[in-house]
Amino acid sequence: MAQQDRGPQQSRPSANRGAEFAGVGLQLAGSILLFLFLGQWLDRRLGTGPWLLLLGVFVGFGLGFWAMYRKMVVLPREEELRRKRGEEP
Repeated sequence: MAQQDRGPQQSRPSANRGAEFAGVGLQLAGSILLFLFLGQWLDRRLGTGPWLLLLGVFVGFGLGFWAMYRKMVVLPREEELRRKRGEEP
């Protein structure tokens, strides 16, 4: 049986998906840390206690989760719809 020639995207699907999941996880963690440090910095400057730090953590998590949801759910759906319509990405 002849081996089919697959494109670069299809040659190692599990490795591609693993890298995609790792990237999404790092993006979520980076978003949380960025807003945590921003909230901490603002708390020191404004003397507001831990409130802006906590707000920063929640905002960072919310934005990171939204980006993760979009990358893992919304974009694949849109790509599938385009594929069904026969449009080029």
